[in-house]
Amino acid sequence: MKHYNIPVFISHFGCPNACVFCNQKKINGRETDVSLDDLKNIIDSYLKTLPKNSIKQVAFFGGTFTGISMNLQKEYLEVVKHYIDNNDVEGVRISTRPECIDDEILTQLKKYGVKTIELGIQSLDDKVLRATGRNYTYDIVKKSCDLIKNYGFELGIQLMIGLPKSDFKSDLQSAIKSLDLNPDIARIYPTLVIKGTELEFMYKKNLYQSLSIEEAVDRTVPIYSLLELKNINVIRVGLQPAEDLTADGVIISGPFHPAFRDLVENKIYFNFLSKIYDKDKKLDIEVNERNVSKIVGQKAINKKTFYPNFKILINNNLSLDELIINSKKYTRKEILEGEFNEKISDFI
Repeated sequence: MKHYNIPVFISHFGCPNACVFCNQKKINGRETDVSLDDLKNIIDSYLKTLPKNSIKQVAFFGGTFTGISMNLQKEYLEVVKHYIDNNDVEGVRISTRPECIDDEILTQLKKYGVKTIELGIQSLDDKVLRATGRNYTYDIVKKSCDLIKNYGFELGIQLMIGLPKSDFKSDLQSAIKSLDLNPDIARIYPTLVIKGTELEFMYKKNLYQSLSIEEAVDRTVPIYSLLELKNINVIRVGLQPAEDLTADGVIISGPFHPAFRDLVENKIYFNFLSKIYDKDKKLDIEVNERNVSKIVGQKAINKKTFYPNFKILINNNLSLDELIINSKKYTRKEILEGEFNEKISDFI
């Protein structure tokens, strides 16, 4: 059954401080910019259009949900609980920060039907966390994740690449370290320089250099590969191209691409095909039709690179995790292991 989120964006309310990469604006001194009536209207509007036979969750995104007052959290959750009790939605998911988790908070979240808690951990390098205004350490992150898992929530983590004071090695090490947190799901975001942030000031003063798209893809490939190999569901790679992000002048610099995940997938298969081509000087490929785009590459870049020695044949007897190249069968697991092991060997 297909899953849908009913997104409720509470801006950056609840955040204990402004991180260098966030444009944090609180309007008119209000604790949030979403009233209880707004919340009801948002849910009702989505329920009118979403398929009846589907799993739906109300998702509080954009801010630090558990950073707002316990009373306001309760008021929001009571609104959603009405829809849960009527079987209109299955539950709630929230996004928050590691230092805004404790037993009292989790007890209330559990009571009102929260299923998933996503923590914006961003990095597990204390040096990087200090440089970005994240006022917590790895120990705080680990404690919060353990609590969340002990209460029976689905745990999500959000990792960012290319933050100030980070490099290829520290980003990859953060991903490796994140495995100890036992997450169920993950998101990977490249750092963007957004107008009105401290990072914009740092960028214009040459105190920060953003990644190119190519650099961001290269950093993401082994992290993405590692998480999938460890059966962590990577639910998003790259920021969603929402209107407020793609408006003129909002992104000052950085590796934004509306199909960033596709670029990462294309790079994984390009690297893999290159190794075989270097050895065999040809690529006779059999693949399930649903995987053709990954093999061919965006704008057919893989096909063009290896032409005329690139041939592809549809074989729907193959699973999505299999392909045959030059009469030899490979699995996606083998491909991902190759990507990760090649990169990690550079740091051993």
